[in-house]
Amino acid sequence: MFTSTAFLSILPETLILILGVILLVVEPFWKVKDPASGGDEQRRNAGWLTAGGLLAVLVVSILVGRPGDPTSTFGGSIRFDWLGFFFKMLFVFGAGITALLLMDHEKVGRRGEAYVLLLASTIGMCLMASAADLVMLYLAIETTSIPLYVLAGFMLTDERSTEAGFKYLLFGAMVSAIMLYGFSLLYGFTGTTNLYALADAFKAGQLAAPVLFGLIILVVVGLGFKVSVVPFHFWAPDVYEGAPTPISGFLSTASKAAGFAVIARLFLVVFHGVTVDWATVFAILSAVTMTVGNLLALPQKNLKRMLAYSSIAHAGYAMIGIVAVSKLGIASVVFYLLAYIVTNLAAFGIVMTVGRVTGSDEYDAYRGLSRRSPWLALVMLAAFLSLAGMPPFGGFIAKVLVFAAGIQANYIWLVIIGILNSIVGLYYYLNVLKYVYLFRMEKEDEEAHPIAVTRPYVIALVVLVLGIILLGTVFAPWFGFSNAAAMNLF
Repeated sequence: MFTSTAFLSILPETLILILGVILLVVEPFWKVKDPASGGDEQRRNAGWLTAGGLLAVLVVSILVGRPGDPTSTFGGSIRFDWLGFFFKMLFVFGAGITALLLMDHEKVGRRGEAYVLLLASTIGMCLMASAADLVMLYLAIETTSIPLYVLAGFMLTDERSTEAGFKYLLFGAMVSAIMLYGFSLLYGFTGTTNLYALADAFKAGQLAAPVLFGLIILVVVGLGFKVSVVPFHFWAPDVYEGAPTPISGFLSTASKAAGFAVIARLFLVVFHGVTVDWATVFAILSAVTMTVGNLLALPQKNLKRMLAYSSIAHAGYAMIGIVAVSKLGIASVVFYLLAYIVTNLAAFGIVMTVGRVTGSDEYDAYRGLSRRSPWLALVMLAAFLSLAGMPPFGGFIAKVLVFAAGIQANYIWLVIIGILNSIVGLYYYLNVLKYVYLFRMEKEDEEAHPIAVTRPYVIALVVLVLGIILLGTVFAPWFGFSNAAAMNLF
């Protein structure tokens, strides 16, 4: 029966769908003749409508769509709880910022279909966070992934973009098939696709340990690809470099957070208490991911590739909270992803802003940035120090929380590896800031080459840098929300 609770459980998705329909209807009327190019150019209105609409979705959902006690709706396929709701708000926020960053992208931002695809992917992420059934979960993952495949290869005249989209599609289809095979075996052995019924079946000991371990590995392949942990990280550098920069930022933040939302619900609900020690497997993946991501980031000279490897390393840090298998662990993961989304979107926003003017993402393009645009350099400083885990920024609190969860769970060795990797990460983040503050443009006066920052970028970067600072200084309310989200799994 369709009740008010059922409606509220999919309120964000419904509002985003309505926004997408409105965009499809009105966007064709926003075409004007551009005498310079002789073609049709989309006005930036589509971007403003998308960003403003997502802000409205965020506000309305927070005001009227908050969950009460955890409830299953739509035949048990949707779980209406604080964990799913918190992640949904993160995805809506990330999509809104991405829409602002897309607006002044010359090859993507004035094509309305890009915003529609962004909204479609956001709907999929929201369903991923609240899915309580394997069928719904798989459909949500594909709803998320397919628009992102298209967006990664959206610039058809750019060989790197088309290569990125094709690679992402091929690798994504391969691991999706492996994960779907794992889901089908879960159903075949237990006779149910509901996550909570699966948990009861496993607690009853219906499966032998070797079979269960094989099923877990098949599922980890698919979800490991979504969050780009080693050895399922190979797609990330090429895709992040070739995709439009705002899409790279969205991939590295909201898409990764969606993967962690699924991992948290699946392994803390379905596989919690089984005979297979999957936490040790995740601990090894976490250690390897942190180390490989940071070491491969060291020699990079392209900022987007460096951020790709940095994103891999941060997946390893966040995995420590999953490994802890505790309320503090999940709360630390949720807070970490919140801080990471705000920080990494700011980093990619800077890359987009500078890249529009310089036409390059290489480190050399950032020479003298502190003189060309002092405020932009300060935003970059805040974002990169937060990524490095330095106080008083959000990234510092996020790392303290995941490390505390690891220590509480007696994974001291893993926390030590995380701390050592944080030192390595600090080196390559400071290496970029060296170009910004210490290096000069060769034979040029930096003040004669200012970096113009458009209004959408100003709005996005101001919001993000305020978020970075607030998460590092006034972090108690945000951790309270994260803790409330984690409680639904215990």
